[in-house]
Amino acid sequence: MNRRVLMALGAASLLAGGRAEAQVGYPVDRSPFIDLEYRQSFSVFGGWFAAGKDPAGIAPQSGPLTGLRYDVYLGGPASFTARVATAVSERTVLDPARPASTRILGVERRPLTIADVGLTVGLTGQKSWHGLVPTVHGGAGAVSNLTGTDPGGYKFGTRFAITYGTGLRFVPSGSPWSVRADVGSYLYQIRYPDRYFAVGLDSTSVLPSGASKSKWTNNLGLTLGITYQFAR
Repeated sequence: MNRRVLMALGAASLLAGGRAEAQVGYPVDRSPFIDLEYRQSFSVFGGWFAAGKDPAGIAPQSGPLTGLRYDVYLGGPASFTARVATAVSERTVLDPARPASTRILGVERRPLTIADVGLTVGLTGQKSWHGLVPTVHGGAGAVSNLTGTDPGGYKFGTRFAITYGTGLRFVPSGSPWSVRADVGSYLYQIRYPDRYFAVGLDSTSVLPSGASKSKWTNNLGLTLGITYQFAR
């Protein structure tokens, strides 16, 4: 086989490879994936704190939720996340010694402060797909309402919390601003005082004697936020 034939076969194989690559991939200027150049971001968010139910009905209740969020890119698809938020919450105050008909003393407003740190993973890596970045999040923190013991002996205090959730961001190309929507869970424990299991004047108690003295509650945070992102 002479040199001309070899050169012709080589040129044909290069053309075929180029055509196959064009069919499988996307031209750079038409790819749905865009690299995210920023390394840090600040977010302001607001939404709704959907409180979980507890058997005694004394845990913090649902209410508006507002907060701040900071993210710093670590590498690969992962970012470190720190959040602090406040939920405008109310709770029912009980006196276990009273009869069931007069046991409820009233409802008091006790805002919840929620702080947590964790990792956020972008499911498209450090890229957006058609401007969208789906994410998952996991972390740990604390929930507190900084109040004393009520007349029934109950105190919420400060509770350890496990946090997890998912989100979706819209990142316009070339803009330092983006919009995010998140759905997350705050899992923390409610502890009941011994008085809640004691029999009152009407031979009833807030909780049955065999019930658990603690209860893990799953509380949802549904938020929408605005994010400013920057490279340094």
